Amino acid sequence: NRNDIELLLIDSDKRKDTKERARLINESDITFLCLPDAASIEAVSLVENDNTKIIDTSTAHRTLSDWAYGFAELSREHREKIEISNRIAVPGCYASGFNSIVYPLVHSGFIDKDYDIVCYALSGYTGAGKKGIAQYEDSSRDAELDSPRLYALTQEHKHLKEMKAISGLSKKPIFSPIICDYPQGMVVSVPLYTDRMSKKYTIQDIYEMFA
Repeated sequence: NRNDIELLLIDSDKRKDTKERARLINESDITFLCLPDAASIEAVSLVENDNTKIIDTSTAHRTLSDWAYGFAELSREHREKIEISNRIAVPGCYASGFNSIVYPLVHSGFIDKDYDIVCYALSGYTGAGKKGIAQYEDSSRDAELDSPRLYALTQEHKHLKEMKAISGLSKKPIFSPIICDYPQGMVVSVPLYTDRMSKKYTIQDIYEMFA
């Protein structure tokens, strides 16, 4: 029921019309991009003014220095950059959970940048996109989908670059994502070796740092 926002909608038969897309993007104050990486990069290239704000949900721009990383709660610097930037990259799902844990640990000095981080995470299947959703919601699906499944075992998950760059780590973590048979929900876990921390911290110390 907002009357202060006007939605600029593209006709369904012109969704691939570059000229029409460019016109609407440049007429807008804010354009949200919910596209694959290559298509997002192309859409950004269509901007011909200094006023249109782009909010991109793809992985294409998350680690670029001239884009604001859209996680305002990470730090004052992140919030301030979001406020003034016309280019905002929406964080990835796994990366959001990971960085909310590891960024404070690194930047508060609890762990060094070269700490060997291991992370495992459980996620619902809707994060797998249209193909994954169709696979899990198919009534004739394979019984193996009933159980949690590890994937990206070769450490090439698309969020790893973002997890390293944003957290402040000097190297990528070992990351074990697990897809489960439920639609939404995520648990991200980062166990720590206390003898590898910068000094001997207690659970209470860590709790108070996050509080």
